Amino acid sequence: MTLSQFLSILLARRWIFLAVLLGVLIPTIVVSMLLPKKYSSSASVVIDVKADPLSPMAFQSMMTPSLMATQIDIIQSDRVARRVVRTLKLSDNPQIRAQWQAETQGLADIETWLIKRFQKELSVVPSRESSVIEIAYSAVDPRFSAGLANAFAQAYIDTVLELRVDPAKQYSAFFDTRAKEARETLERAQGRLSAFQREKDVVMTDERMDIETQRLNELSSQLVAIQAMSSDANSRIAQTNAGSADKLQEISNHPVVAGLRSDLSRLEARLQEMSSKLGDSHPQVIEAKANIKELRINLDAEIKRLSAGVGISGNITRQREAQARTELEAQRAKVLRMKEVRDEGVMILRDVENAQRVYDGIMQRLNQTSLESQATSSNVSILNAAVPPLEHSSPKMLLNTALGVFVGLLLATGTVLGIELRNRRVRGVHDIEELLGLPVIGTLPDPSARRGFGKKPATDIQSRLLGHAPATSKAS
Repeated sequence: MTLSQFLSILLARRWIFLAVLLGVLIPTIVVSMLLPKKYSSSASVVIDVKADPLSPMAFQSMMTPSLMATQIDIIQSDRVARRVVRTLKLSDNPQIRAQWQAETQGLADIETWLIKRFQKELSVVPSRESSVIEIAYSAVDPRFSAGLANAFAQAYIDTVLELRVDPAKQYSAFFDTRAKEARETLERAQGRLSAFQREKDVVMTDERMDIETQRLNELSSQLVAIQAMSSDANSRIAQTNAGSADKLQEISNHPVVAGLRSDLSRLEARLQEMSSKLGDSHPQVIEAKANIKELRINLDAEIKRLSAGVGISGNITRQREAQARTELEAQRAKVLRMKEVRDEGVMILRDVENAQRVYDGIMQRLNQTSLESQATSSNVSILNAAVPPLEHSSPKMLLNTALGVFVGLLLATGTVLGIELRNRRVRGVHDIEELLGLPVIGTLPDPSARRGFGKKPATDIQSRLLGHAPATSKAS
């Protein structure tokens, strides 16, 4: 369909077009004039995203879409609306109760009824790329709309504070109970430790254990030294028992033995000299032999005496070894007993330390949640309070008229085209050419049309002839 065809259709059915257009536009204007005027008031709140000094967890450094969507859902929730109803005591208003009674016959809850009505007129719009939220409310009374907008803003702030404080109160009560239990556990652990120390007569320190361990090491060193001395004594005793006592260094170097051996050597040398000079039967030689014999007897007696001393010294050394071994075993048993007691005490002490750490951690959380439960301010504050507007926000006459004109034009055009399609008519030369598929040679004037003065019919017909010679000859 060409533009000329479209215009010709509209021109032919212009009365239908105008009737449909006015049928849409006039009711729109009338309804806009009859609708009650509504006034919209808005209050804005700002969300502070700084770190909370009372909470160990900080708010996010930037406002995220999820956080903003959550705040919008809170504002539009029944909890906030119910707080508005209860704060303003609207359920006690006689006019509101009469309206509620007329609409619901008293079957529905008045607070729920008011909440549904408020939520229909409530508008919550977040600002782009900021932490500001605009809360708007529409009502017939401008002062009522401003009051409801401010009431919703304040109810939202109170609800946010309540959502923050209520869990903190619950956590505070929970940690208070846990703190009492942890304190009882700590007291029981400390009581077990005190009873253990009194029973074992010990103090859970490492000093005494270090002293006893050092004494054990000293006894072990003494036993090793005594065992070396005992081994040496046993070897000397064995040598003495084998008849070689005189070869022992301590016996051979003894002053008496050394003196006797020196005297014996001198007398033997003198006896040999006297024997060679005087003969064996000389009285001096006989006397010298008697002296040498006596010296040998004395030397053997002294060696035996000293050998007996070596045996006694060996016995003493063995006794000291046995005594040192006994003391070492006793000290080792004592250290082992102390270690067992210490290990048992360490376990009890660790129970006390663990109970102390648990109690300290719970008390820290209890103090934190107690502070949070006593908070009186939230991270939301009113940026701009709502004021009664001077002009109504709806109905908007200009906008409604423009929409009525637009919708009327669409409906009128659609109606005209629909009627035309149901009852198609020839509106021009192009319609004949499209319908028959043949070129048009000429057109006859409308009988009702006025002819020009002085014009001849032949000339008028000739002016309407198409000047296509081949097409004319073909059509004829």
